[in-house]
Amino acid sequence: MTTQIHKIVLPTPFDVGDVNVYLLEGDSLTLVDAGVKTEEAWIKFNQEVERLGFSVSQINQVILTHHHPDHVGLLDYLDKDIKVIGHRNNEVWIAQDRQFLHQYEAFFLEFFTQSGIDTKFLPLLTKLKSTLKYSCHRSLTDIVKEGDFISGLEGWQVIETPGHAQSHIALYHDEQQLLIGGDVLIGHISSNPLIEPPQLQDEERAKSQIQYNDTLKRLLTFPIKRVYAGHGEEVEDVHNLIHERLNKQHERAYKVLKMIKEQPRTAFEVCVQLFPKVYQKQIGLTMSETVGQLDYLESIGEIKVDTSRQQWVYYV
Repeated sequence: MTTQIHKIVLPTPFDVGDVNVYLLEGDSLTLVDAGVKTEEAWIKFNQEVERLGFSVSQINQVILTHHHPDHVGLLDYLDKDIKVIGHRNNEVWIAQDRQFLHQYEAFFLEFFTQSGIDTKFLPLLTKLKSTLKYSCHRSLTDIVKEGDFISGLEGWQVIETPGHAQSHIALYHDEQQLLIGGDVLIGHISSNPLIEPPQLQDEERAKSQIQYNDTLKRLLTFPIKRVYAGHGEEVEDVHNLIHERLNKQHERAYKVLKMIKEQPRTAFEVCVQLFPKVYQKQIGLTMSETVGQLDYLESIGEIKVDTSRQQWVYYV
């Protein structure tokens, strides 16, 4: 049975702009992602669902591609008994687990210090969590993993696609060669592999850029005709865009390598040079991008990192 896929575009207060959620007609009426928690988004969501001939109360289940607030917020407006399906790494985020959020602050304090961030930016730690007001306070009812099929959606299989988020999954339909991709591949902008604290205190942080590259390379092994993206238009020329993104990331990394060859630098010093106009306003995003390039260069043997001091220094 061919699944009817309806795109619903919802407003967000974020720089990324509107977010796409998808209503899927199968044996179960399924929502993929849930927008951001604002009254404006909730009103628009209801209007669009009704325009499609349904009511919000008819939705049986919600599948989360990942935990970011613009993809989960309206869960707080939906029926308390609705099924909420996603990767296990969503749970601490969508439940806003207090112990994890305490670990979050401790992780970023240590991370900022190691990165050589000027102490005047440390108060920005509190702002890193500010977007959680647009998230939700819910729990998963069903946990899915690589290879699982979605009940009520014939033919749709889970692919784990970490990098942009540690909780990220996509849904792939082999027969139709379609991917509902969340933020794994967006046509008009690159997906930022964001740094996250580990969910267990004794774990090391995931190297998100390397993860994301591996995810993109894996998607090249699937015959994908179209990606229904979390933002913007559907992606049609999927494999070419993946190759383009991988090549551009490699080129950006070698610009960073040139800086390191000029003189050893902390991650923050690289960040300031890469993003001189925006780093102060978007310290989390710009540091994720910077450290991602440094992780990548270290992984291919181009640079080393001196961790013997409080502020880590990258050198060739």
